[in-house]
Amino acid sequence: QVQLVESGGGLVQPGGSLRLSCAASGIIFSLSTMGWYRQAPGQQRELVAGITGSGTTNYADSVKGRFTISRDNAKNTVSLHMNNLNPEDTAVYYCNLVRRPSAWGRGTQVTVSS
Repeated sequence: QVQLVESGGGLVQPGGSLRLSCAASGIIFSLSTMGWYRQAPGQQRELVAGITGSGTTNYADSVKGRFTISRDNAKNTVSLHMNNLNPEDTAVYYCNLVRRPSAWGRGTQVTVSS
């Protein structure tokens, strides 16, 4: 049973920052490439950041330079530090494996608005 529990979302003003966390279980976490995805209303879910078990990262162009993904293999957690947020970042954010995605969790809502 894979469990992915996202937290940390909320309402933030444009230009603000937010930190999301994901707790994973039921997987070999240290060997799994993890990612943060987001889905805005009426749009497809997109991968915004990924990180390999060894720490190599990749970012979508839309968030590059603003978001930072990290992981703690000892705690089976993945974090997403979001800076300089804009309204276009408003979405439900999910974490999941990248290579073999499991069932999606509930996600956490991020709303950027003044």
